Amino acid sequence: MRIGRRWIGAGLAVALFFGATTVTSAAADEAVNTPAARGVTQILTAAELAAWGRDRGDAGALIMAARLLAEVPLRQTEGDSDGETPFLTATSLLDEAAAMAGDNVGVIDAIERLRDPLTRGVRSSTFGTGPVLTVKSLQARERWAFDVEARGGEILRVAAIGDGDTNIDLIVRDANGAVVCRDGFGDHYPVCTVSPRAGGQMRVDIVNRGDVWTKVQVLSN
Repeated sequence: MRIGRRWIGAGLAVALFFGATTVTSAAADEAVNTPAARGVTQILTAAELAAWGRDRGDAGALIMAARLLAEVPLRQTEGDSDGETPFLTATSLLDEAAAMAGDNVGVIDAIERLRDPLTRGVRSSTFGTGPVLTVKSLQARERWAFDVEARGGEILRVAAIGDGDTNIDLIVRDANGAVVCRDGFGDHYPVCTVSPRAGGQMRVDIVNRGDVWTKVQVLSN
Protein backbone atom coordinates (compact mmCIF):
# COMPACT_ATOMS: atom_id res chain seq x y z
CA MET A 1 0.00 0.00 0.00
CA ARG A 2 2.85 2.36 0.82
CA ILE A 3 4.50 1.78 -2.56
CA GLY A 4 1.21 2.40 -4.33
CA ARG A 5 0.77 5.75 -2.60
CA ARG A 6 4.26 6.78 -3.64
CA TRP A 7 3.59 5.95 -7.28
CA ILE A 8 0.35 7.95 -7.13
CA GLY A 9 2.32 10.87 -5.70
CA ALA A 10 4.85 10.59 -8.51
CA GLY A 11 2.07 10.55 -11.08
CA LEU A 12 0.54 13.71 -9.66
CA ALA A 13 3.94 15.39 -9.72
CA VAL A 14 4.36 14.52 -13.41
CA ALA A 15 0.98 16.06 -14.18
CA LEU A 16 1.89 19.22 -12.29
CA PHE A 17 5.26 19.60 -14.00
CA PHE A 18 3.83 19.08 -17.49
CA GLY A 19 1.42 21.89 -16.70
CA ALA A 20 4.12 24.25 -15.44
CA THR A 21 4.35 27.66 -17.06
CA THR A 22 7.37 28.54 -19.19
CA VAL A 23 8.42 31.81 -20.77
CA THR A 24 7.28 31.88 -24.39
CA SER A 25 7.10 34.23 -27.31
CA ALA A 26 3.76 35.45 -28.64
CA ALA A 27 4.05 33.28 -31.74
CA ALA A 28 4.86 30.05 -29.91
CA ASP A 29 1.27 28.80 -29.91
CA GLU A 30 1.26 28.85 -33.73
CA ALA A 31 4.61 27.14 -34.20
CA VAL A 32 5.43 23.48 -34.75
CA ASN A 33 6.42 21.69 -31.55
CA THR A 34 9.14 19.38 -32.89
CA PRO A 35 9.94 15.96 -31.41
CA ALA A 36 13.28 17.23 -30.08
CA ALA A 37 11.58 20.23 -28.44
CA ARG A 38 9.15 17.85 -26.71
CA GLY A 39 12.18 15.86 -25.60
CA VAL A 40 13.64 18.91 -23.84
CA THR A 41 10.35 19.32 -21.96
CA GLN A 42 10.30 15.68 -20.87
CA ILE A 43 13.89 15.80 -19.61
CA LEU A 44 13.14 18.97 -17.66
CA THR A 45 10.08 17.28 -16.18
CA ALA A 46 12.21 14.30 -15.15
CA ALA A 47 14.69 16.64 -13.43
CA GLU A 48 11.99 18.46 -11.48
CA LEU A 49 10.22 15.23 -10.57
CA ALA A 50 13.50 13.86 -9.24
CA ALA A 51 13.92 16.99 -7.11
CA TRP A 52 10.35 16.55 -5.84
CA GLY A 53 11.16 12.96 -4.87
CA ARG A 54 14.37 13.91 -3.08
CA ASP A 55 12.57 16.51 -0.99
CA ARG A 56 10.01 13.92 0.12
CA GLY A 57 12.20 10.84 0.34
CA ASP A 58 10.04 9.24 -2.37
CA ALA A 59 11.96 6.53 -4.25
CA GLY A 60 8.99 5.97 -6.56
CA ALA A 61 9.28 9.51 -7.90
CA LEU A 62 12.95 8.95 -8.73
CA ILE A 63 12.10 5.71 -10.52
CA MET A 64 9.44 7.50 -12.57
CA ALA A 65 11.93 10.28 -13.36
CA ALA A 66 14.43 7.68 -14.57
CA ARG A 67 11.80 6.20 -16.88
CA LEU A 68 10.96 9.62 -18.31
CA LEU A 69 14.63 10.44 -18.85
CA ALA A 70 15.49 7.11 -20.46
CA GLU A 71 12.84 7.56 -23.17
CA VAL A 72 14.60 10.56 -24.72
CA PRO A 73 17.69 10.07 -26.91
CA LEU A 74 20.41 12.71 -26.63
CA ARG A 75 23.06 14.04 -28.98
CA GLN A 76 26.00 15.20 -26.86
CA THR A 77 28.23 17.92 -28.26
CA GLU A 78 31.98 17.73 -27.93
CA GLY A 79 33.41 21.17 -28.60
CA ASP A 80 31.84 23.00 -25.63
CA SER A 81 31.29 20.18 -23.16
CA ASP A 82 34.58 20.47 -21.20
CA GLY A 83 34.89 16.69 -21.62
CA GLU A 84 32.38 16.20 -18.80
CA THR A 85 29.72 13.52 -18.58
CA PRO A 86 26.07 14.22 -17.67
CA PHE A 87 25.24 14.07 -13.98
CA LEU A 88 21.51 13.56 -14.49
CA THR A 89 21.01 10.14 -16.09
CA ALA A 90 18.57 7.25 -15.75
CA THR A 91 21.29 5.21 -14.05
CA SER A 92 22.12 7.92 -11.50
CA LEU A 93 18.43 8.33 -10.65
CA LEU A 94 17.99 4.60 -10.13
CA ASP A 95 21.07 4.59 -7.89
CA GLU A 96 19.53 7.38 -5.82
CA ALA A 97 16.23 5.52 -5.63
CA ALA A 98 17.99 2.37 -4.44
CA ALA A 99 19.82 4.25 -1.69
CA MET A 100 16.55 5.89 -0.63
CA ALA A 101 14.64 2.60 -0.63
CA GLY A 102 16.79 1.08 2.12
CA ASP A 103 15.58 -2.46 2.85
CA ASN A 104 12.27 -2.11 0.99
CA VAL A 105 12.48 -5.32 -1.05
CA GLY A 106 9.60 -4.39 -3.37
CA VAL A 107 11.18 -1.10 -4.44
CA ILE A 108 14.65 -2.63 -4.82
CA ASP A 109 13.19 -5.37 -7.02
CA ALA A 110 11.40 -2.81 -9.19
CA ILE A 111 14.64 -0.85 -9.62
CA GLU A 112 16.68 -3.89 -10.61
CA ARG A 113 14.07 -5.01 -13.17
CA LEU A 114 14.23 -1.57 -14.76
CA ARG A 115 17.99 -1.17 -14.89
CA ASP A 116 18.80 -3.28 -17.94
CA PRO A 117 16.19 -1.94 -20.39
CA LEU A 118 16.69 1.64 -19.17
CA THR A 119 20.48 1.66 -19.44
CA ARG A 120 20.59 -0.22 -22.75
CA GLY A 121 19.73 2.97 -24.60
CA VAL A 122 16.87 4.25 -26.76
CA ARG A 123 16.49 2.18 -29.92
CA SER A 124 13.49 3.97 -31.43
CA SER A 125 11.77 7.06 -30.14
CA THR A 126 8.90 9.46 -30.79
CA PHE A 127 11.42 12.19 -29.95
CA GLY A 128 13.38 11.65 -33.18
CA THR A 129 17.14 12.01 -32.80
CA GLY A 130 16.50 13.91 -29.56
CA PRO A 131 17.78 17.18 -28.10
CA VAL A 132 21.39 18.35 -28.15
CA LEU A 133 23.13 18.05 -24.77
CA THR A 134 26.12 20.06 -23.55
CA VAL A 135 27.64 19.72 -20.07
CA LYS A 136 29.48 22.74 -18.64
CA SER A 137 31.05 23.75 -15.35
CA LEU A 138 30.47 27.42 -14.50
CA GLN A 139 32.43 29.29 -11.88
CA ALA A 140 30.72 31.65 -9.44
CA ARG A 141 28.97 34.48 -11.36
CA GLU A 142 30.27 33.12 -14.66
CA ARG A 143 28.33 33.64 -17.88
CA TRP A 144 28.52 31.29 -20.84
CA ALA A 145 27.06 32.13 -24.25
CA PHE A 146 26.55 30.15 -27.44
CA ASP A 147 24.66 30.57 -30.71
CA VAL A 148 21.84 28.43 -32.05
CA GLU A 149 20.16 28.46 -35.43
CA ALA A 150 16.39 28.75 -35.03
CA ARG A 151 14.04 27.60 -37.80
CA GLY A 152 11.15 29.83 -38.78
CA GLY A 153 7.77 28.46 -37.72
CA GLU A 154 9.31 25.92 -35.32
CA ILE A 155 9.54 26.12 -31.56
CA LEU A 156 13.03 26.56 -30.16
CA ARG A 157 13.24 25.23 -26.61
CA VAL A 158 16.36 25.66 -24.48
CA ALA A 159 16.75 24.44 -20.90
CA ALA A 160 19.58 24.50 -18.37
CA ILE A 161 19.54 21.90 -15.60
CA GLY A 162 21.85 22.83 -12.75
CA ASP A 163 23.21 20.43 -10.16
CA GLY A 164 21.33 22.28 -7.41
CA ASP A 165 24.17 24.30 -5.87
CA THR A 166 23.19 27.72 -7.25
CA ASN A 167 20.54 29.62 -9.15
CA ILE A 168 20.85 29.59 -12.94
CA ASP A 169 19.50 32.24 -15.32
CA LEU A 170 18.76 31.73 -19.01
CA ILE A 171 18.45 34.51 -21.60
CA VAL A 172 17.76 34.18 -25.33
CA ARG A 173 18.42 37.09 -27.72
CA ASP A 174 17.65 37.47 -31.40
CA ALA A 175 20.15 38.41 -34.12
CA ASN A 176 19.74 42.10 -33.24
CA GLY A 177 20.55 41.54 -29.58
CA ALA A 178 16.99 42.02 -28.35
CA VAL A 179 15.91 39.78 -25.46
CA VAL A 180 13.15 37.43 -26.65
CA CYS A 181 13.04 35.24 -23.55
CA ARG A 182 14.41 35.43 -20.02
CA ASP A 183 14.00 32.92 -17.22
CA GLY A 184 15.49 34.33 -14.04
CA PHE A 185 13.05 33.03 -11.47
CA GLY A 186 15.73 32.09 -8.94
CA ASP A 187 15.82 28.34 -9.54
CA HIS A 188 18.24 25.93 -11.19
CA TYR A 189 15.93 24.64 -13.94
CA PRO A 190 15.42 27.63 -16.29
CA VAL A 191 13.73 27.05 -19.64
CA CYS A 192 12.91 29.28 -22.60
CA THR A 193 10.51 28.55 -25.44
CA VAL A 194 10.53 30.93 -28.42
CA SER A 195 9.23 30.82 -31.95
CA PRO A 196 10.83 33.25 -34.40
CA ARG A 197 8.64 33.69 -37.46
CA ALA A 198 11.59 34.11 -39.81
CA GLY A 199 14.17 31.96 -38.06
CA GLY A 200 17.85 32.85 -37.90
CA GLN A 201 20.67 32.92 -35.41
CA MET A 202 20.01 33.42 -31.71
CA ARG A 203 22.33 33.91 -28.77
CA VAL A 204 21.79 31.92 -25.57
CA ASP A 205 23.29 33.08 -22.27
CA ILE A 206 23.57 30.78 -19.25
CA VAL A 207 24.44 32.62 -16.03
CA ASN A 208 25.53 31.19 -12.70
CA ARG A 209 24.05 33.64 -10.16
CA GLY A 210 25.60 31.91 -7.16
CA ASP A 211 28.80 32.34 -5.18
CA VAL A 212 30.05 28.80 -5.88
CA TRP A 213 30.78 26.85 -9.04
CA THR A 214 28.12 24.61 -10.51
CA LYS A 215 27.72 22.02 -13.23
CA VAL A 216 24.99 22.55 -15.83
CA GLN A 217 23.39 20.31 -18.45
CA VAL A 218 22.19 22.50 -21.32
CA LEU A 219 19.59 21.11 -23.72
CA SER A 220 18.26 22.49 -26.99
CA ASN A 221 16.42 21.16 -30.02
